[in-house]
Amino acid sequence: MAEMLCLSFEEVEGLARDALLAAGTREVAAASLARSVALTERDGIRSHGLVYVPIYCQHVTCGKVDGQAVPKLHEIKPGAVRVDAANGFAQPAIDLGFERLADAARQNGCAVLTLYNSYNCGVLGQHVERLAAQGFLALGFTNAPASIAPPGGKRPVIGTNPFAVGVPGGDDSAALVIDQSASVVAKSEVMMHARSGKPLPEGWALDAEGNPTTDPEAALAGSMAPSGGYKGFGVGLLVEIMAAALSGANLGTEASPFSGTSGGPPGTGQGFIAIEPDGLSGGAFPGKIAALCKSITEQEGARLPGARRFGNRRKNEGDGISVDRELVEKSRALAGA
Repeated sequence: MAEMLCLSFEEVEGLARDALLAAGTREVAAASLARSVALTERDGIRSHGLVYVPIYCQHVTCGKVDGQAVPKLHEIKPGAVRVDAANGFAQPAIDLGFERLADAARQNGCAVLTLYNSYNCGVLGQHVERLAAQGFLALGFTNAPASIAPPGGKRPVIGTNPFAVGVPGGDDSAALVIDQSASVVAKSEVMMHARSGKPLPEGWALDAEGNPTTDPEAALAGSMAPSGGYKGFGVGLLVEIMAAALSGANLGTEASPFSGTSGGPPGTGQGFIAIEPDGLSGGAFPGKIAALCKSITEQEGARLPGARRFGNRRKNEGDGISVDRELVEKSRALAGA
């Protein structure tokens, strides 16, 4: 059993930042990505937290990510914003785009942001929650290297392709956050099973011949299982359109893997929509959302989407964040500490 250490948010953030800086990431980008990693660990989503820092550093070193990239913003129309991530990390490019997206949404009632020449954006729900905390109903889409074959096919065409929805709840917070991928689980979960030599639960993946498998290595050489069969593939296709086609980014079939060192920058994309709900609903939106949430929470055993991460957040903010010692030591080694 792994030995765990209890760290503060700032300690996790510092570990990630120092490792990224040592790898050759510019300060603004390292700070943005490190904060994202710490937020992820705080919310108990370990598959996208510190475990990814060695991969991020490796990708800066090998050139899969340009650690010195400076994203460039283009305002296409008053409610349409586009950001070239310049083959750098997604987080600083999203930070840049969100500044203009929020202003545009307030001015127009709705605004759209696309990003291209981008990279893995981490936990997508984290980004739409930021917009929800500012009062926007937010939708997010991000595509990934192909890992899901179409129903009846064997060759992956789309990635795990998450979509996310952030719903404002007042008091600078989100009432709920929906964040789900087109696959049964995120590919990072399969990668974690492969690293630990653990078999996969049934129903997670298919091998290269399209047969169900519990072997993580066979799954990585085959296809992730779409959530809900053909319906999950349809959701992933929607995300491919909103994140890659709409932004002009690489399709999943054109993108290099997020893991390993083969290929150049993935060049994937993201799409975000921010909507001011009060005007469109005639002021009824807050009450409708409160009633909708109550209809779920008043049922014993029912849980709002996002409730688990909110619960982890409250606990970890009070007790500290539990982190695998091996990951801590690896991050310190990468930072030269």
